[in-house]
Amino acid sequence: MGSPQTADSSPPDGTGVIKLDPWLEPFRDALKQRFNFVEGWVKAINETEGGLETFSKGYERFGLNVQSNGDIVYREWAPNAVQAQLVGEFNNWDVTAHPMTKNDFGVWEVTVPAVSGAPAIPHDSKIKISMVTPSGERIYRIPAWIKRVVQDLNVSPTYESVFWNPPAEKQYKFQHPRPKRPESLRIYEAHVGISSPETKVATYKEFTSNMLPRIKYLGYNAIQLMAIMEHAYYASFGYQVNNFFAASSRYGTPEDLKELVDKAHSMGLVVLLDVVHSHASKNVLDGLNMFDGTDHLYFHGGGKGRHELWDSRLFNYGNHEVLRFLLSNLRFWMEEYGFDGFRFDGVTSMLYTHHGIGTGFSGGYHEYFGSSVDEEGVMYLTLANEMLHNLYPNCITVAEDVSGMPALCLPHSLGGVGFDYRLAMAVPDMYIKLLKEKGDDEWDIGNLSFTLTNRRHGEKTIAYAESHDQALVGDKTLMMWLCDKEMYTHMSVLTEFTPIIERGMALHKMIRLVTHGLGGEGYLNFEGNEFGHPEWLDFPREGNKNSFWYARRQLNLTEDHLLRYKFLNEFDRGMQLTEEKYGWLHSPQAYISLKNEADKVLVFERAGLLWIFNFHPTKSFTDYRVGVEQAGTYRIVLDTDDPAFGGLNRNLKETRFFTTDMPWNGRSNFLQVYIPTRTALVLALEETL
Repeated sequence: MGSPQTADSSPPDGTGVIKLDPWLEPFRDALKQRFNFVEGWVKAINETEGGLETFSKGYERFGLNVQSNGDIVYREWAPNAVQAQLVGEFNNWDVTAHPMTKNDFGVWEVTVPAVSGAPAIPHDSKIKISMVTPSGERIYRIPAWIKRVVQDLNVSPTYESVFWNPPAEKQYKFQHPRPKRPESLRIYEAHVGISSPETKVATYKEFTSNMLPRIKYLGYNAIQLMAIMEHAYYASFGYQVNNFFAASSRYGTPEDLKELVDKAHSMGLVVLLDVVHSHASKNVLDGLNMFDGTDHLYFHGGGKGRHELWDSRLFNYGNHEVLRFLLSNLRFWMEEYGFDGFRFDGVTSMLYTHHGIGTGFSGGYHEYFGSSVDEEGVMYLTLANEMLHNLYPNCITVAEDVSGMPALCLPHSLGGVGFDYRLAMAVPDMYIKLLKEKGDDEWDIGNLSFTLTNRRHGEKTIAYAESHDQALVGDKTLMMWLCDKEMYTHMSVLTEFTPIIERGMALHKMIRLVTHGLGGEGYLNFEGNEFGHPEWLDFPREGNKNSFWYARRQLNLTEDHLLRYKFLNEFDRGMQLTEEKYGWLHSPQAYISLKNEADKVLVFERAGLLWIFNFHPTKSFTDYRVGVEQAGTYRIVLDTDDPAFGGLNRNLKETRFFTTDMPWNGRSNFLQVYIPTRTALVLALEETL
């Protein structure tokens, strides 16, 4: 798989992608139009704002900013308001004390003078903006750019905004540089709140001390943090964002989050933020909705501004001030908290006017162009990627897109949207379907390998067997699908190794290994799933009497030496560390030499390694002949049947496999292996060990 052509040699009109994918030729004009639309916005921002670099620093101008002399300047965009005042505990909520003035662009401003050289608004004190609408109604809102909101559930579920300005000695100072961008991205997807076996909301500090060493031990090099941007409802999993610049206060303070990111950096881990720019909470009192009394400030007005399925508001990406807000939001998380990149949530909803609702994507190219494409959404995502990659060359961006839009992961200069990776969302769906609907002897090896390798040439994909989506209530983790009730009775080494547990553990390892080896240029795992986490994920809500029982991760299960979870945990570690050594994720796509439906055997080569899978539920094969291109002596580097991984040790680690100089399955040589039922082997040339 060749790397995408360099931007220099591509035509300057956004059609460079056609050289990579000739099937796009009929859409040449649409690609040009899309490219020119983005270029038009770049030009406008250059002329009016002095470029993306300045434009995306909106947080230095908007919201509350402390000047060097201690004055506080507060600015807010609210064109519909006829009056505006900054109120808070500092002025006894007096609407006459600090009136704001409005400029021609609908931006209100006030300066609160310093008192004896110190800010007049105390750190951590409550504030709001009060406005009067044209009808004479007085409204109170949380500042749109606020950096801290807090919730006291004993008083009200509504959030209160506070002025966050800790004294210098209490501000967290970063001590570690950002790590280098990993060549192979191995992501541990995590949610701070559920990262404890206790029935409570875990904190940033607990995550730092308990989870970071675990993630490092397992061999991951990236963390993807979910539900960080402040959201009113814990059970929304962080996907109904109220306050885009505020780190969720339910896990601790902004300084605690900075410490988490810094400590991760000290371990060589990059940290990605799960960013939700696809929609926003419809809360009025503590969100952006109806901010200045209109429904069309940050969002589209009327039905166009509502996502019916998510019951939330949709941004107007074609508005200058909305672009400032969202681009500055990305900059802020990079600058203020030291994040290394983003996983963009709900990209499909941003790319299409139908938001993916009631639409199946067949893969026909006509679906990616034309009236159903939201050109402004595509433009915003392209601008965001351009800005991030120009300012932070090591920044990583990942798109959660189910549609498979071409050029999503190619640079703007080639006519792409500019993401680094996309998620392989069809892969986990395939596994759930297999486990729910097919008997083990009905697994289609051809379809399995097709689904894992069906990705766009020259665009990078992150493969995963299951993410948080599969663990949510209403579904079950793969291990629960495999073993169900026996998880509670037979996961102890003191109990019988039943056929159900044996099958479950074997397939859990094989599914992960084949996904890792064949599925992409990156790999993702959701916390707990690496060791076959029992039970699903359900946040406290009315329907479960606000129980935290399923909103926790039983990470302690891997520490009990009498439980079999430790074996799956060790296998996951073995897999990540073997990838670290051989680097298959950043190697060309695998060459598959065998898909045997009768034997249920799959064989492929990638990164100089030979991968052999026997998915047959009952048959083991002795002296099974497999093709391999490179001659030599091969040894086992990973064996799902290893006793360290809870296997039955049917292949000795020291075994040497010698090639025979005779073509087999389209390869120049073959070797013979023993592959027991439901096991997989990864072999490497002896000299590479």
